[in-house]
Amino acid sequence: MADNQQLQEMSFWEHLDALRGVLVRIAVVVVAMALVLFVFMPDIFDEVILAPCRGDFVLYRLFAHVTEGIPGVPQFTTEGFHVDLINIQLASQFFIHMSTSFWLALVLSFPVVLYFLWTFVAPALYEREKRGVRTAFVLGNLMFFLGVAVGYFVVFPVTLRFLADYHVSAMVPNQISLDSYMDTFLMLIFVMGVIFELPLVSWLLGVAGVLHRGFFARYRRHAIVALLILAAFITPTGDPFTLTIVFLPIYVLYELSALLVRPERAE
Repeated sequence: MADNQQLQEMSFWEHLDALRGVLVRIAVVVVAMALVLFVFMPDIFDEVILAPCRGDFVLYRLFAHVTEGIPGVPQFTTEGFHVDLINIQLASQFFIHMSTSFWLALVLSFPVVLYFLWTFVAPALYEREKRGVRTAFVLGNLMFFLGVAVGYFVVFPVTLRFLADYHVSAMVPNQISLDSYMDTFLMLIFVMGVIFELPLVSWLLGVAGVLHRGFFARYRRHAIVALLILAAFITPTGDPFTLTIVFLPIYVLYELSALLVRPERAE
């Protein structure tokens, strides 16, 4: 209660000055992280970002092991797959070096950024509200990074493998630019990170009384169709095995969201 009274006594300019201090600390953390990543970016590119371009990537080896000897499922092979990237603009490699350092720094320092923002808004909250925000903070960070991991280890490699080998005509070879590769890489990974926030959003809507568990049961069949379409859009492949690999984690998120929401109260 003392924190609320102290906050109320602060003037508008004092609030603004406190916010500026928080933003400065956030900028310092992100810039410092970006500088460190900039130094190690060549190794990060070789060992992490470009790893799905090689046939020995962990997901490809797993697919080859799982599909081995299963009737009706095409044998997945790790042999002969390699994606060579080209650079078609003079300054692309330099700007991608800088931009990738920044985006990765923002992702890795995301919990620290949220913590600094929390220190700014916490004095205005009551203890009960603080407990709810702490839960949302932990759950949100956990699910975001889990989504990023699924995007990196599953969704992007499957998409890359399909699109890199797809030809509308044998007379048109694929020459993938570095810019195109990085745009797809960052987009799919961040999209999966956002999708994995679905349980958190559902929980918050449930706490607000907007969403109830009955909604998920009532529209489960519709959701399955919609999620299958979403999985097909994320991974445009006709292979039911890879489509299922992408669909399953998204559907698990749907069921997890239902569990986190309160049951609908009887009238």
